[in-house]
Amino acid sequence: MNRKNKVVVLGGGTAGWLTAARIAAQHKCQLETSKVEVCLIESSDVPPVGVGEGTWPTMRNTLKAIGISETEFLRECDASFKQGAKFAKWRTGAEDDFYYHPLMLPQGFTQFDLTPYWQMQYQDKISYSNAVCFQEALCEQGRAPKNVTTAEFASIANYAYHLDAGKFASLLKKHCVEKLKVRHIVDHVVQVNNTIDGNIASLSSQNHGEISGDLFVDCSGFASLLLGQHYQVPFVDKRDVLFIDKALALHVPYASEQEDISSHTISTAQKNGWIWDIGLTSRRGVGHVYSSKHTSEQSAADELYAYVKQLNPAIAQNFDYRKIDIRSGHRSHFWHKNCVAVGLSAGFLEPLEASALVLVELSANMIAQQLPFSGREMEIVAKRFNETFLYRWARIIDFLKLHYMLTQRTDSAFWRDNCDQTSIPDSLLELLQLWQKRPPADFDFSSNNEVFPAASYLYVLYGMGFKTDFAQQSYLYQDEKQAQQWFARNQQMSHQLVKSLPTNRELLNKIREFGLSKV
Repeated sequence: MNRKNKVVVLGGGTAGWLTAARIAAQHKCQLETSKVEVCLIESSDVPPVGVGEGTWPTMRNTLKAIGISETEFLRECDASFKQGAKFAKWRTGAEDDFYYHPLMLPQGFTQFDLTPYWQMQYQDKISYSNAVCFQEALCEQGRAPKNVTTAEFASIANYAYHLDAGKFASLLKKHCVEKLKVRHIVDHVVQVNNTIDGNIASLSSQNHGEISGDLFVDCSGFASLLLGQHYQVPFVDKRDVLFIDKALALHVPYASEQEDISSHTISTAQKNGWIWDIGLTSRRGVGHVYSSKHTSEQSAADELYAYVKQLNPAIAQNFDYRKIDIRSGHRSHFWHKNCVAVGLSAGFLEPLEASALVLVELSANMIAQQLPFSGREMEIVAKRFNETFLYRWARIIDFLKLHYMLTQRTDSAFWRDNCDQTSIPDSLLELLQLWQKRPPADFDFSSNNEVFPAASYLYVLYGMGFKTDFAQQSYLYQDEKQAQQWFARNQQMSHQLVKSLPTNRELLNKIREFGLSKV
């Protein structure tokens, strides 16, 4: 009756510590009465990948759930506010070519669809996101999503974060060990020991002997020591859909201490890939992801050099990037026996829509909420976990491909190949067939495990110049007066908030000095 059920997390980094924190907080491991014990094992010789610096708004609820204050998080992780993504040169490659995927729904979205009214009247005058959402204006003017008087985790405009992944892992580690009573072991695992029925009984370590557990969470990164190497769960390669397989990453210091901090991710398309640009409080995180099938490392590095030199000419004296191999895809399933993979051990896709961290959050949350230990119960939870996350990975792949296959660029084989229908999933082609006659709507995505809402598809579709033929259903769009009211409301809010909200840099400086109000 007094035995505690033991969860063993293999691997640190953001995935390991975030999963450990979510489970320990959910099951109140800091209390003597808790029936759960969490142990995390990490090797001192394995550096984290540490390039994923963008989150989704879900991170706000995750931080609240594990008990980390927003002020502490922002200060300790050099974090800044993120209100969406700006995609430059994706549609035509022209200098003035850009669109936004903001983090807010279009005006009146749950009551009224502005899409046909915009396309029929305004598509050549104002961008889709600017017409239906005030967040593009905030991003273009460098405004923050809240005031320093706004309570922690509350918002005026919806937001996520940009963060230093290494510092975030360190904060999580400290919080897990000191506040949530997660046992931390620094050691090398040398052997995996099975029970007769094939479950993992324990991990043998060099200096701590056998570490037993009831559930083992594989957060060992690309190595996938438990799910991949021990259980030989196959990897499903998606390079035939998503061509990106290399990344060159570096840190770029600001030219001055008070330089503006972008309140959005900037993704700038290149000839054979794209460059990310993420503003933290102390630096920018910049990198070039590309397809090695279509270009060389030297050509990609030259494009990256040209980009960062525009940001800070001093970088020319110390242009030292880190090369990262990307294997786009995921395991055929993620929970096998009493082992579940989270993070890179489960799979990885290019960082175009910051899906890596949100998949860690979603995985950790489901494990924590449905933590099983008995054999039959674990089989049921594992089956549902696998179904849920196979669906989520498939939808993310569809959504990422959407960004590429709508392009009008023909300046390289990379962009032309992305438009080849043989590289586009059938599930996405079916949706595009429907959207030729009507815009995306929530009923197109009927699962409660959706990752991207219909609004996200709207922003990308019409940002990339997709046109829907409303002619046969024009009789449905006769409420011109209400449409104009929503358009006017959006413009009014844009002007008002641009004037009243501080810049991202101003707000972050105030938070560093004074902190945010507690909830």
